[in-house]
Amino acid sequence: MSNATAGGGGGFRCTRKMTLAMSGCVIILVIALTVGLCVGLSGDNGVAEGQDGPAFSIDHVANTFLMNGKPFRYVSGSFHYFRALPDAWRSRLRTMRASGLNALDTYVEWSLHNPHDGEYDWEGIADIVRFLEIAQEEDFYIVLRPGPYICAERDNGGLPHWLFTKYPDIKVRTNDPNYIAEVGKWYAQLMPRLKHLLFGNGGKIIMVQVENEYGAYHACDHDYLNWLRDETDKYVENKALLFTVDIPNERMHCGKIDNVFATTDFGIDRIFEIDKIWELLRGIQPTGPLVNSEFYPGWLTHWQEMNQRRDGKEVADALKKILSYGASVNLYMFFGGTNFGFTAGANYDLDGGIGYAADITSYDYDAVMDEAGGVTNKYELVKQVIGEVLELPDITLNPAKRLSYGTVELTPALELLSAEGRAALSKGTPVKSDQPKSFEEMDQYSGLLLYETTLPSMDLDPSLLKVEELRDRAHVFVDQQLVGTLSREARIYALPLSKGWGSTLQLLVENQGRINYDRANDTKGIFGKVTLQLHNGGALSLDGWTTTGYPLEAYAIETWRKDAAALDPSIAKQRLLRTGPIAYTGSFEVTEVGDTYLNTAGWGKGVAYVNGFNLGRYWPLGGPQITLYVPNELLKVGQNSVVLLEYQRCNKTSNGSELPAVQFDAVAQLDGESSEASLK
Repeated sequence: MSNATAGGGGGFRCTRKMTLAMSGCVIILVIALTVGLCVGLSGDNGVAEGQDGPAFSIDHVANTFLMNGKPFRYVSGSFHYFRALPDAWRSRLRTMRASGLNALDTYVEWSLHNPHDGEYDWEGIADIVRFLEIAQEEDFYIVLRPGPYICAERDNGGLPHWLFTKYPDIKVRTNDPNYIAEVGKWYAQLMPRLKHLLFGNGGKIIMVQVENEYGAYHACDHDYLNWLRDETDKYVENKALLFTVDIPNERMHCGKIDNVFATTDFGIDRIFEIDKIWELLRGIQPTGPLVNSEFYPGWLTHWQEMNQRRDGKEVADALKKILSYGASVNLYMFFGGTNFGFTAGANYDLDGGIGYAADITSYDYDAVMDEAGGVTNKYELVKQVIGEVLELPDITLNPAKRLSYGTVELTPALELLSAEGRAALSKGTPVKSDQPKSFEEMDQYSGLLLYETTLPSMDLDPSLLKVEELRDRAHVFVDQQLVGTLSREARIYALPLSKGWGSTLQLLVENQGRINYDRANDTKGIFGKVTLQLHNGGALSLDGWTTTGYPLEAYAIETWRKDAAALDPSIAKQRLLRTGPIAYTGSFEVTEVGDTYLNTAGWGKGVAYVNGFNLGRYWPLGGPQITLYVPNELLKVGQNSVVLLEYQRCNKTSNGSELPAVQFDAVAQLDGESSEASLK
């Protein structure tokens, strides 16, 4: 998915040149032109006509796809398996199919399946084979987008963080030997698992993407693209069409790969120039079907900005316009889902922004379906348009109930920076070094890093503390007393320290999500010097740091929670958390299971867990997202647990209780602004 206003990521390739014998070539061409079925003459390659078994190819005269010799066009929808729990996959897919879609578009996330070097995960939410098999059972053709870079508003664009631990100077998305070696290992694990699902092998995968919007990337490394084409085709073996996609602009040539079918992407903001866009596409793909691989019915949203919305009628009208050209189209996103845990990405200087901007946890995207998989007014309008070009199936939908479970009081149970907090939630042995260690150097995916050093005697009061480079946010403590916050988003890298506050400086740094678009090495932590201002105008470098990691993994939180005890009752009265983050625990009774939303109004910033599952980051102080989606699949009849690890402040309930609380609502709040108002 692109983070440029112009478009997103994806495109289709067909790989090998079909060679015509010189004898009879003219006769064959005449016949082909007569019947309008001249297949594969331009060098794009797929499941070639004439081979045994199913065939999917391109007619470069009639400018259409061919499926088993017959003209074919698809209207697909994007749904990423990693943004919904496995037990919800079928219901989401069935709702999509009921709209008339005949194809599914999905990315494959390298970092999900390969979270640590040499370790692979193919179970649960990572069971991509099962997801694609369910899609086939629900009568979808499949457009597969394995990256290896996917963007998608995911942390690091789907690239594993450990690449930068193992190779600090790696140049990803280039012909860097280390990078292509790791991609080769990854594809050797992924691709054989999908072989039986390829169209030419009797499956439903008709197209496989090579890279992702590469034209927008600065490298423009065609040696890399050619290698990736060949590496992909080594496994696809001409059993599906290979494709690329690029934003329609002057850099499209950087993403074009020889013998690979090219497509483009654009949303309603550029529908007025659709003829120009098709002309740009024809500049790199003269023949074959027109394809918009990412038509945006909504858009992504960052923290501290208004939720991005797109009018349903405008979306439907634009879709109708695209289809009027006989084009195939993918709606990105049809179902958005949720960036559970720490998987949300970030952007930099996007659409005129001031710099770093982290993506919200919800990936509702104002998509055709909502975050919980429900139909919307936009869904009905889009369905009407699809029904004009494709047959609508007769499918009865049974959506999950959305229920309110009321207010749940929470008890403060652990101070993160205390000895007990360190023992329960820190990981590994603290690392001593001259300069602070990064998340990647600590081989830590996300969560928090605590940097500690001894303050020297200051000759100024106050003295300005400066951090040369911070990624992304730091709460600053002296002797475990909060003195301020530094922020990459706000570009605040300095604050005053007064003499006499204490002797130990502590910077608790949060990874808010790695940039997923354009920048390819968004390592996290403190970089460069940390200094104190001197009376003579110079700066004193602070050296000799201890770095402690808090990955905040769900299993560690749940292990701690089972034996958690309440803190001193006086802590419950604290609104502002001046001594560091606090973990709050509570439980709630469920008599009927349904989807619900955790309302964090009045809280500050942190991470929420339900029944040992990391729902993701919350930040109602920043907004616009106030609620976190809680899938019904996480809940059970009886007692259910909730944990909030709060970084800044707890809320104040309106019932007079000294304990803070959360609320489980039946309705999402994604367009809110946090205020001092308490929960109902």
